[in-house]
Amino acid sequence: MTKTRTEGAAALPLNTILDGDCIERMLALPEESVDLIFADPPYNLQLRGDLHRPDNSKVDAVDDHWDQFESFKVYDDFTRDWLAAARRLLKPNGAIWVIGSYHNVFRMGAELQNQGFWILNDVVWRKSNPMPNFRGKRLTNAHETLIWASKSESAKYTFNYEALKALNEGIQMRSDWVIPLCTGGERLKDDAGDKAHPTQKPEALLHRVLLGTTNPGDVVLDPFFGTGTTGAVAKMLGREYIGIEREAAYREAATKRLSKIRKFDREALETTTSKRAEPRVPFGQIVERGMLRPGEELYSIGNRYKAKVRADGTLIGNDVKGSIHQVGAHLEGAPSCNGWTYWHFKRDGKLVSIDILRQQVRAEMDESRPH
Repeated sequence: MTKTRTEGAAALPLNTILDGDCIERMLALPEESVDLIFADPPYNLQLRGDLHRPDNSKVDAVDDHWDQFESFKVYDDFTRDWLAAARRLLKPNGAIWVIGSYHNVFRMGAELQNQGFWILNDVVWRKSNPMPNFRGKRLTNAHETLIWASKSESAKYTFNYEALKALNEGIQMRSDWVIPLCTGGERLKDDAGDKAHPTQKPEALLHRVLLGTTNPGDVVLDPFFGTGTTGAVAKMLGREYIGIEREAAYREAATKRLSKIRKFDREALETTTSKRAEPRVPFGQIVERGMLRPGEELYSIGNRYKAKVRADGTLIGNDVKGSIHQVGAHLEGAPSCNGWTYWHFKRDGKLVSIDILRQQVRAEMDESRPH
């Protein structure tokens, strides 16, 4: 259940919305306690007067007091201070995402580098339904920019490459994302029927960010929580969240929203992982467990070659001795070979890949892990 906290937190206040100034709140949280920060700070749009459509109706633009700063210097000082507080909170292998428009994203990017963050990517969020440029004096502003940065150059940050590739129908995820603005039923409204927040981000955007750069159980902090999109997606994906929001109306809207969110079940939260991330299973373990016996013969793809299993988990074939990979590579005259997919054993007259045995062991290892 989501709560609104009004007092300083000595321990990590998971799945909570903290009120007050984001810098003060971050400085009160434990150092190096957060895995990821997603920050959507004020853009400092510097609007000059009202904006109207061609039919003279007024555009509901961002003119709130929280987006107004006296000068670039004041905004830069604010950016420096909240990024320093955020950096203090990140674990050594943590990372941060910031999002902005041309008004502020370059200033944030420079400050990220000034403070020692290591920029990994800039991502263009291209809006499939952008607001037109009603004055006709500039290009339609159809995108925003996200910067993804690790805490340091040497940080071992989380990147779920295979999961994002699967999300993109098996194609490597690019750094230009076409996602519509938050509209329709997803757009929160206040009691008067107006937008609850002028820059509410679509859940699809946060889904991609959190799926790709966090794992279930990770702690995600959003220091500019607004109506809680980061918290909603984090909760659904089995991540822990902490929100900071000084505007009472936004906190109220976020609390109501989060109370209706349910976490996906464990199977639904599992994502595609890299083969390298799976537990390593030595072929010798297959032999010592009796899944294959010493003296049993293995057969290559196409049944062209065969080799005999030895007691120490090596093979011998055509007077060549070595691992399943080495013998396969030698027989094929290749520089390398994946022995797990190359070699097969016979069961009931059929050839079966030895990789089936490895997957069986991995499944048992996964079942034995605490969840």
